[in-house]
Amino acid sequence: MTKTIHAQIRVSGQVQGVGFRPFVFKLATELGLAGWVRNDSEGVEIAVEGERAQVMRLMERLQTEPPALARVESVTHDLTQPTTGLRGFTITPSKSGKVLTGIAPDMAICPDCLKEMFAPLDRRYRHPFINCIHCGPRYTLTAGLPYDRANTSMAKFVQCPACQSEYDLPTTRRFHAQPNACPACGPRLSLFDADWQSVLTDDPVAATAKRIQSGQVVAIKGIGGFHLVCDACNAATVARLRGGKQREGKPFAVMVLNAASARLYAQFHAQEAALLESAERPIVLLHQSDVCERELQGIAPGLSSIGLMLPYTPLHYLLFHELLGKPEGTDWLQQATPLALVMTSANPGGEPLVKDDTEARASLSGLADAFLTHDRDILHRCDDSVMKWQDHAATFVRRARGYTPRRIKLPFTGPSVLACGAWLKNTVCLTRGDEAFVSQHIGDLDHAGTRQMMDETVAYLSDILGVRPQIVAHDLHPDFYSTQFAQTYAAQRGLPVVGVQHHHAHIAAICAEHGITEPVLGLALDGVGLGTDGSAWGGELLRVVGAQCERLGHLTPLMLPGGDRAAREPWRMAAAALFEMQRGDEIARRFPQQAGAAMMAGMLQRQLNCVATTSMGRYFDAAAGLLGVCELQNYEGQAAMLLEGRAERHGTVAALATGYVFTAENDLNFLPLLAHLADCKDAAVGAALFHATLAQGLGEWVLRAARRSGIKHVALGGGCFLNSVLTQALTESLSAQGLNVLIAQQLPPNDGAISLGQACIALLKIS
Repeated sequence: MTKTIHAQIRVSGQVQGVGFRPFVFKLATELGLAGWVRNDSEGVEIAVEGERAQVMRLMERLQTEPPALARVESVTHDLTQPTTGLRGFTITPSKSGKVLTGIAPDMAICPDCLKEMFAPLDRRYRHPFINCIHCGPRYTLTAGLPYDRANTSMAKFVQCPACQSEYDLPTTRRFHAQPNACPACGPRLSLFDADWQSVLTDDPVAATAKRIQSGQVVAIKGIGGFHLVCDACNAATVARLRGGKQREGKPFAVMVLNAASARLYAQFHAQEAALLESAERPIVLLHQSDVCERELQGIAPGLSSIGLMLPYTPLHYLLFHELLGKPEGTDWLQQATPLALVMTSANPGGEPLVKDDTEARASLSGLADAFLTHDRDILHRCDDSVMKWQDHAATFVRRARGYTPRRIKLPFTGPSVLACGAWLKNTVCLTRGDEAFVSQHIGDLDHAGTRQMMDETVAYLSDILGVRPQIVAHDLHPDFYSTQFAQTYAAQRGLPVVGVQHHHAHIAAICAEHGITEPVLGLALDGVGLGTDGSAWGGELLRVVGAQCERLGHLTPLMLPGGDRAAREPWRMAAAALFEMQRGDEIARRFPQQAGAAMMAGMLQRQLNCVATTSMGRYFDAAAGLLGVCELQNYEGQAAMLLEGRAERHGTVAALATGYVFTAENDLNFLPLLAHLADCKDAAVGAALFHATLAQGLGEWVLRAARRSGIKHVALGGGCFLNSVLTQALTESLSAQGLNVLIAQQLPPNDGAISLGQACIALLKIS
């Protein structure tokens, strides 16, 4: 007779709200095991009794066959307890306690729900809130853990008998799908006009589609906030939206139906298509096709790429269905169509993303001609993620919906740290043991609303993770709101506070996500960060060993005429470069349209309001100004992006061998390159030459340091590494020399990763 054993099993990871308990129920029933499964504060707990072979098979399959949205990090078991005579297998209520688990990100509608939504005989036909355990909102509607309906914004919607039956039955796809609903039990859509007067209609989606077709801009409430939506092929409407949003020149994201439709406007490979179609549904930056600029005028002016995304909510698909004339069946979902919708975040004037009707009424009136909203509350605003394929890997430009709040495993453990990030592209990070949780993109902290969002995010992450920070980390810059918040937060709680140098944090973040604890060479290239000497850094060669950082060299400084204003006006950086070349007399002639150009040489001569910076970002600005690519920026990074676009379109060129020199102090001087660009008559050639020479000079700089130090790991951090031309050339050259090149993959290389680096450095310093 085969011996029956008892097993207590613990599964940790992303295992709540992803259909894990029904999955366990199905496995246990199939294997003939008795027992129960439940959610608790640590993940999923299972008790089973049965034959040893079947119990062991269950534990194996928990790791090898989890649900699509689950991320199993560990399966542990205890076989020492005696059997208790368990009969049958049940899913029991969640057990509360100290929270040690996490919550799943929001996910796109799954194929099964999509099929049901367009089946005329299905009771959820054209229901804009259809979802199941494999899809739908999670993070943005959850107030706390365990992830049960009572702890979500769905708590106010009482399920109808049919929905409740599905919710209670373990064999259904909607067993404990917390946002479960149907047309009978809500939520519901409502349409309002520009004056917030209710529009009487039996079909708000159809009425919205007509408005879009007529050239209107509609604010549509989604999963993480509102979008401003219009016909991307209507140049006049796009221009009006751009003017209303005060977004001159900055690209808009565009939603198309499927990958086949995306190919009408962009060129991309299979990996990029897979990224577009992934359940996370990020905006993906893709190379524009030849027809893109003609058909989508004003969407991404002057750039070589366009940000495309696919529908991810039921409402998105219903809108496309309506705009395409309500085709029958589901074959239309795979067919190419030129229909394209601007789908831009509704956050005017640098404010945080609008998430409810009150905010929409206050912030979007005058921007939108109508408002399509609903009564399911968004508890936590979360913007669309933005990604690009770079150097054989997907890279974040902005990490938010679909990925927040996935944990990042650290190669060490210690007390909990709250890290408050930087000023631009702010995120915050909380650690718990050997886990780091980086928030969604919060944004630039120069707006009161964004600062409030940061405060709210810190409180929410602390509550939902059950973490009370024991250490607080911040940037060295004393004027950053994030620094002041950190110091106040720590003082109120009597906690130690750690200041972390900006570029050290960039490199530490990359080391953390790759699990690297040994020494690395860090190349940190960005716009600006306060250095340990009080000056403006941004082109740094570092030696990093955990909490220790040594500055090995930097780019030769350029002056910032006008201080921060120079970062917004590339012509000023070009003027600073000309002055350094002893060609200051050319400034007024080259930039006759710019106020102050005639006095610039004198200003630089007297060093009046002219601080020095080693910033690589400002070198990009200087090059763009000298080549006539961009004299004034309408948004951060515009000059560099336009320069990159011209380089991509021109193609590969040989580096300028005389374009850089090394100083006796091991600094790198690219002034000879800028001098060459000052006399270059072809902007595309100059842009390509600029990128090629940067890559060669930087590569040689790093290689020299690697040979001297014997270090084999090189981490590339900072916003300049969102430049694909530079990153790919530099990565290839360093890898060819036998170095292990580390680039950001789980977070952006820009300041969105600073909080993770701060947290790791603080943890190592204190522990």
